[in-house]
Amino acid sequence: MSSETSTAGSTSTGSTAADSTPAESTAPLSPPAQDTAAQDTAAQDTADSAADRGTSVLPEGHPLRKGLTADSALLNQYRGGRAADGSHRLPGRRPVWFMRQAGRSLPEYRSLREGTTMLESCLTPDMASEITLQPVRRHDVDAAIFFSDIVIPLRLAGIEVEIAPGVGPVFSSPVSSAADVKNLPELDDDAFAPVVEAVQRTVAELGTTPLIGFAGAPFTLAAYMVEGRPSRDHLGPRAMMHSDPETWEALAEWAADISGRFMRAQVLAGASAAQLFDSWAGSLGREDYADHVHRHSARALSHLADLPVPKVHFGTGTGEILDLLGSAGADVVGVDYRIPLATATSRVGAGTPLQGNIDPALLRAEWPALEAHVRRVIASGAGAAGHVLNLGHGVPPDTDPEVLTRVVELIHSIGYPQGEDSGS
Repeated sequence: MSSETSTAGSTSTGSTAADSTPAESTAPLSPPAQDTAAQDTAAQDTADSAADRGTSVLPEGHPLRKGLTADSALLNQYRGGRAADGSHRLPGRRPVWFMRQAGRSLPEYRSLREGTTMLESCLTPDMASEITLQPVRRHDVDAAIFFSDIVIPLRLAGIEVEIAPGVGPVFSSPVSSAADVKNLPELDDDAFAPVVEAVQRTVAELGTTPLIGFAGAPFTLAAYMVEGRPSRDHLGPRAMMHSDPETWEALAEWAADISGRFMRAQVLAGASAAQLFDSWAGSLGREDYADHVHRHSARALSHLADLPVPKVHFGTGTGEILDLLGSAGADVVGVDYRIPLATATSRVGAGTPLQGNIDPALLRAEWPALEAHVRRVIASGAGAAGHVLNLGHGVPPDTDPEVLTRVVELIHSIGYPQGEDSGS
């Protein structure tokens, strides 16, 4: 999924973003070494405690450290309706962005991508940056989501994976044994160079609009690696959890660290928030998720524990495990279109901000039906500490971009209830 799923290629050797490159950070590219229990505990720090630690751990040129994005509408709602100084103050407009907003629904995207593979576009910094910026210019959304793919860190590590048109990620050598896991490559920090450059180019253009970094969650990455390609039921990884738990644990830990380091590299390069995206967690029963997956998602998110950025955790088909998504270390829980946000709030608690959950199918509906649906989503999310509007999954490729622009305009036109503080 783009800006959620992709395979490698040549990188641009054009002009660099050196003038806007953040200065050397006091935070290392890898977080301080901890044992697993300590990592899991650290991962459950809230956005408040991260803010209390301040932004000094970020590079000097980082948008948060410079104060550019700290009081954006997006971060306000990710913090539960609070300004950067901790005071309760709602933003001047409701924040909205869309998963896969940078992608095939935009004619400018299709034109730019012509003649390149998905992974080439992700790993060519100037192209990845331009694609990330396109929907911000067109739709006036309140955040950019970094254009990449969940398999990019695997490709950067040296794993042979391609994105087959009409199929998705296809691996030349699926993982099926302890020996396969032992032979997985180590990822050098220098391999993130094209990602870092693309993020730096992007934030230099975004100004006060925050960039969200993202990564695929450990279960989804490991599921692809075991099956070797997309699967309907993910029987391979689900079986491995029980038939060969030691191999599963080793693979999931490897995937968690790859995901966490990928997010961390994006944040240090300039992203103001990060989202962990679990495409296939909905295939798991609650017990399997709790026993075999939860701690690995927490491990991935722990790579951001010392950085003052909100962390979003989203999965499809995860209505029955939303509380577990939150307790893995997320500050914000993303909700797909299958349950009302009011139900989600009852499961994660009113203190947890939510993101979602317009049904992508209704983007094809007549405007009165779509408008009524958007208004119901806003009303249903009113009980959460904060609410960022989004789709309940990604933008379908055949979506009319004018419809998305109109949805953004509608959301921005709906004010917060009178009596609540709101900023400009």
